Formats: sequence, C-alpha cells, structure tokens
Amino acid sequence: MFGIKGWVKVYSFTDTREDIIRYSPWLLCKTDTSQSVEVLEGGLQGKALIVSLKGISSRTEAEALIGWEIFIRQEQLPAPAQGEYYWSDLIGLSVETSQGAKLGVVEDLLETGANDVVIVKGERDRAIPFLQGQTILSIDLVVGKMIVDWDPEF
Repeated sequence: MFGIKGWVKVYSFTDTREDIIRYSPWLLCKTDTSQSVEVLEGGLQGKALIVSLKGISSRTEAEALIGWEIFIRQEQLPAPAQGEYYWSDLIGLSVETSQGAKLGVVEDLLETGANDVVIVKGERDRAIPFLQGQTILSIDLVVGKMIVDWDPEF
C-alpha cells in the first residue's frame, strides 16, 4: 500500500534507524545530481523504514529515487555531548603519540562490535582501538590533533 502512495523504503545508518526522519530536509544525491526534499512523515513497517516525501505521491515518482543517497547538513545534527564526537569530525585529524611521534592522519573509523577502531594513514597504515582514556588520550578538534598511547613501531 505505501508504494502506491509514493512512500519510499529507506536504508538508514542512523542509530536508531528511524532517527533519519527527524533530519528534514534531506539532500538526495546520485552521480552529479542532487535535490533537496522535505520529509513529511515516516516510520518502521516490519523491518523496513518507510518515508513520505513532499512532492513524491506515486509509485513511479518513488521508483525514480532508487539508488539515491541521503545526506543531511551537519548543522542539522545535535551537538555531541562532552567527550563525544561525530566520526566525520575526526576524519582528517593528525595523529601523534604522547611522546610526539607523528603516526599519520585519521582516514576512517570502523565499528567492530567490541570497540570502534581508528584507521590511521601515514608511513604505514594503523588500526588503533578507539578507547578514550586508554589508547585515545586526547582529541582537539580546534587544533586538528588526536594524541594516542600507541607504540609507533606497531
């Protein structure tokens, strides 16, 4: 029934999945094309997340959005709590040991289940557990630096 009225199924990376509905408008992107759309309503239907978008009222219009990616503007996100960070804010930080050895730059973060892992690209690639107060000693977004307790030979 929802497809007939133009509702779309969405795969969301937010935690919880339905949180993506709160971040209206969305910027939809595919190859070199983008468009802004307003989220009207949505929710879980079984295991699927379905959403109604302004201006999308038929199955044909909904099918035209298959393969588009959803983006939001950073200013739409709530400010992180003290000691919490958005991954996008960490990517690009320079990484140094507490003794001043330069290890490289944060290229990515991975969710492993036990703990997140920081992927550092430098002279060699490193995967450093993201354990604040243990391996991650400090993060300074203003300076653009992460200090870690990590053996530079490892």
